[in-house]
Amino acid sequence: MTIEAVYLETHNWGKTAQFFQALGFELDFATDHNSGLLRNGDGPYVFVAEVPESRPTGMKIVLKGKEVTPDVEVVSPFEDTHFGTREMTVRDPDGREWILQAGS
Repeated sequence: MTIEAVYLETHNWGKTAQFFQALGFELDFATDHNSGLLRNGDGPYVFVAEVPESRPTGMKIVLKGKEVTPDVEVVSPFEDTHFGTREMTVRDPDGREWILQAGS
């Protein structure tokens, strides 16, 4: 498995996108609901999504993978996403949740 992406929530999409662009990331696409995908070469991409001020921001690391062994706790099995991939959520021994992403 490799790191596919970092999913980042923010209270200000514009400022966060500018921050990553100042670090050398290029905007791949932006949505009409204050989110978008930024890339820097062939490495993992960063997907930034704006959330309301009333909600705390979070960050998730998305791993690229297709299968897990039976000793991994599956929180939610692979499901199709609205953006053309399949995602599964698993839990590690310390209770952290990880997203596994497989292309469609």
